[in-house]
Amino acid sequence: MTTPATTARPAYAAAWRNAIFVVFALNGFAAAAWISRVPAIRDHLVLDTVQVGFLIFGVSVGAIIGMVLSSHLVHWLGERRVILFFLAGCGVSLVIVGIGATVLSSFAVTVLGFALYGMTSGICDVGMNVSGAGAERANGRNIMPWFHASWSFGTVAGSALGAGAAFAHVDVAVHLGAVGALIIAGAFVLVRWIPSDDTLAEEHGPQDPVTFRERMAIWLNPRTLLIGLLVLGMAFTEGSANDWIAIGFIDDRGFDNGQGALMFGVFTVAMTAGRIAGVPLLDRFGRVPVLRGAALAAAVGLAVVILVPVVPLAVLGVILWGLGASLGFPVGMSAAADDPRTAAASVSAVATVGYAAFLIGPPLIGFVGHQIGVLNALWIVLALIIVATLCIPAAREPGAGGSSQEKPASAD
Repeated sequence: MTTPATTARPAYAAAWRNAIFVVFALNGFAAAAWISRVPAIRDHLVLDTVQVGFLIFGVSVGAIIGMVLSSHLVHWLGERRVILFFLAGCGVSLVIVGIGATVLSSFAVTVLGFALYGMTSGICDVGMNVSGAGAERANGRNIMPWFHASWSFGTVAGSALGAGAAFAHVDVAVHLGAVGALIIAGAFVLVRWIPSDDTLAEEHGPQDPVTFRERMAIWLNPRTLLIGLLVLGMAFTEGSANDWIAIGFIDDRGFDNGQGALMFGVFTVAMTAGRIAGVPLLDRFGRVPVLRGAALAAAVGLAVVILVPVVPLAVLGVILWGLGASLGFPVGMSAAADDPRTAAASVSAVATVGYAAFLIGPPLIGFVGHQIGVLNALWIVLALIIVATLCIPAAREPGAGGSSQEKPASAD
């Protein structure tokens, strides 16, 4: 295994792992629920493009605020309560969005709901990644990419339900209210299988609390910042595809809307497959070699997409791009949490830096793409992949030393 060795797995390890799988899936399900209903919200509130942008911006601002606060909240409340309170908070915020959009027809209430969703989702995101890293250690193997694949499966399910609700003309308040209730109920059920701080202390012994100064000092830790740059580059690689791959092929390659959407589907399937296949590769070879291979695949695939107009090769390029983008974010979260004592602060810092890609990326690619074409603007992404590649050694497993070939200490 490439996570810190354990002599015996705690009795609660498997249940903890399975609970975190579902937490990730519910978080993705919640995200897809509101994303799928943005067109209906726009129509009901009679919004223009700028006002829709304010709605989405509210989510982003809330998420950044939540992530900045998250390490302190995890310290004060513990991972278990953070997941309970803020996953449930995601459900509450969806209810507010639905009521604001269609019952009250209030733009202000809807923006408030979106901002609350961003904040609670951002805090939950850090909490579930910290807890996921703990579940990795308890289970003795790399499973963080599977958690993130579970998030992807949640988005697929949420998108399908949202599309069905839209086609059936289900009111947004009814749809988001039902999803919100499911998320709230799920939060209260799942925490039963997530160990409390007291349980972990009994298993591993008590640890000195992390002071406020230590939590803030994480932002000056060179390894944390390098992992943050790694995650930023790979998140930018993922986010640029989510936002622009369809439009790029439509505008620059002459695809129709359906073909552009299909290319986005190819990317998401490849990325999900990469997260599933990445776990045994990480177990066998370790983080650094696998991340280097992933970055190379992303760079080659992206270059093919930008330079080669031949459709079959472009599809191959998209597949390589998706596979390459799949592991940077989850493995970065695992690396940030290598030290259990400072895991919350480190994951919070890395996640905040990484999520900046989702704030900066869309407008930057859009502005440059307006000047030179969307696909040509993706050279920016390729440059960031190179930056991320240079930062990969910072993600090396504890105890791996200077070897570039981290191999598992023992089999699963």
